Amino acid sequence: MSSSEYRPALLTPATHRRPVEGGRPVTDTRTVWHGAWTTPVMRPSGAPWFETWAERGFADQSLRQIVRVNTGGTEIRIRVSNAYGTAPLHLAGAGIGRTASGAAVRPDTMRTLRFDGSPSTTVPAGGRVVSDPVALPTEPREQLTVTLYFEAATGPATYHQVSMTTTYRAAGDHHRDADATAYTDKVEPGFGSWYYLEGVETSGGRPLPHAVVAFGDSITDGFGATVDGDDRYPDVLAERLIAAGRPRPVLNAGIGSNRLLTDSPLGGDAGVSRFARDVLGQPRVGTVIVLMGINDIQGTDDPTGDAGRDDPPVTARRLIDGHRALIRASRARGVRAVGATLTPYRGAAGWSAAGEAIRAEVNEWIRSGGEYDVVVDFARALDPDGTGRIRDGLHIGDHLHPGPAGYRAMAEAIDLAALER
Repeated sequence: MSSSEYRPALLTPATHRRPVEGGRPVTDTRTVWHGAWTTPVMRPSGAPWFETWAERGFADQSLRQIVRVNTGGTEIRIRVSNAYGTAPLHLAGAGIGRTASGAAVRPDTMRTLRFDGSPSTTVPAGGRVVSDPVALPTEPREQLTVTLYFEAATGPATYHQVSMTTTYRAAGDHHRDADATAYTDKVEPGFGSWYYLEGVETSGGRPLPHAVVAFGDSITDGFGATVDGDDRYPDVLAERLIAAGRPRPVLNAGIGSNRLLTDSPLGGDAGVSRFARDVLGQPRVGTVIVLMGINDIQGTDDPTGDAGRDDPPVTARRLIDGHRALIRASRARGVRAVGATLTPYRGAAGWSAAGEAIRAEVNEWIRSGGEYDVVVDFARALDPDGTGRIRDGLHIGDHLHPGPAGYRAMAEAIDLAALER
């Protein structure tokens, strides 16, 4: 199924089902939902360099996943996606609570999640479900643990490949357990993945401005960040906004190995295809930061994706046209589009002089073309001397992916006032 075939209805931010004590949920039109956390989902495919659970899926297993939310509130709900499933997905139980440590959850915060009043639900093939809201006070940058129990075999799992966060698995139904005793299974060594969980939303508390969505590839996704450290550039941006007294939702819509123009088995649907779902489909989105194109230029970032392909050659003109498509889509929805310059990669395995010329032309258009509403110069943040290389100490050793210091430099290059809408 192509990404163009998955077009879930956009979530309505102004309404939700509010539980009524002793009764069924009712509609409350006064509540506004904010995106607290999200991740773009992908079709299951084997990663050549580390193990995931996506291809096999789950059967009579509980899955415990940890996320760091960027908004607070008094109520919370989750989104579960079966976007790439070929059959309905039966979710037998789900819960949420504040993270204690590892796979443990603070017992006093454990909440059972329901779906239209039921503790279980079936997610249609190609679709998603949203849980009923549950009362759980949260603060920005707090870690939450979401537990999903799958009794029947799921088949290959819709997932997000590189989470840089540890996910835990237990045999049997342990979605109500606060302790971590049963959660003995995790992929190690590895970078972690998220499965079926597509989003967490909060309501109540302090009114917030519209969300900022960071859209891109592995450099947005955070490959090279600290595992379980939550120090990707969107994380640092969220912390800067809070420290400056300008808190707003910051949502990470990056996918490692993703390309702007073409799908790939390992890198997910093309950026131009998934933009509507992963950016415009977020609750109350107001601004998008676009950092896309370096994988198109390299052409080697997905070792599983090029065999037998007959795609047109990547040119600066084609990449610019792809960016223009994202700008048009943003403006049609009243979303401010921030263009980020493509970061240096000289010294990386996929570098070439021809590719460098394309990067330079695209960056010149981003900087001076006047088509993006705002420009952030990530290239200069990582390469202030204009050498074409990421400065030593800012990358992880591959001359392509920033490390934590590089991600901080990127986030600090963003004018916070330019994100306001």
